[in-house]
Amino acid sequence: MNQQVTQGIKVSVETRFEDRYQDHHGSRYAFSYTITIENLSEKVVQLIRRKWYIKDALNASEIVEGSGVIGEQPIIPPNGKHRYRSGCLLVSPVGSMHGHYEMKSDTDSFNVEIPLFKLSAPFAMN
Repeated sequence: MNQQVTQGIKVSVETRFEDRYQDHHGSRYAFSYTITIENLSEKVVQLIRRKWYIKDALNASEIVEGSGVIGEQPIIPPNGKHRYRSGCLLVSPVGSMHGHYEMKSDTDSFNVEIPLFKLSAPFAMN
């Protein structure tokens, strides 16, 4: 599990290889990840936006950004948590992701880092 704390907000990531499949684009490798966001600060925060940097072993890069996460902009009270599961498709069996969340409190907005995490199919590792 990868973890990082930024301004009192702890982000933990767990990954899982789901499957390999064929489509009209060729082989795709499906990965899921579970993110837990813990508010260790004394202020209420809301997750407003996300920005992901996704890279595969073939050096293909993609940037994904938008409002909230999985259609939500969760409000997280002090000592509260928000957990969600999402996924991505890669054209290679190995890759990585990292990024940040834009959070808002009653006094300011700030970015919370999402730590770099690896995505790898078990058969791709020696």
